[in-house]
Amino acid sequence: MISAIFLIDAKTSQTEHLEEAPELLDRDGRVFSLRAGPRQPQTTDHTWDPVAVYAPDELTEEEFQDLYWASRERIPELNLKY
Repeated sequence: MISAIFLIDAKTSQTEHLEEAPELLDRDGRVFSLRAGPRQPQTTDHTWDPVAVYAPDELTEEEFQDLYWASRERIPELNLKY
């Protein structure tokens, strides 16, 4: 399984487990594009599923980077080593 993290805004995200990570996914009428991964994190105190990060498709790369960095404090998977 893949842990798919959907970055909605700087304070909101959602995690789902998917069999595959397509380039585009529709969630609640909004299109999300695959921005990172899926990648396998290094093992820590337990084994992690591969992680894929999605963000609203309308965001530019710079806007995605800002959203990613703003979300790191509350989403442990964004802080793992790959």
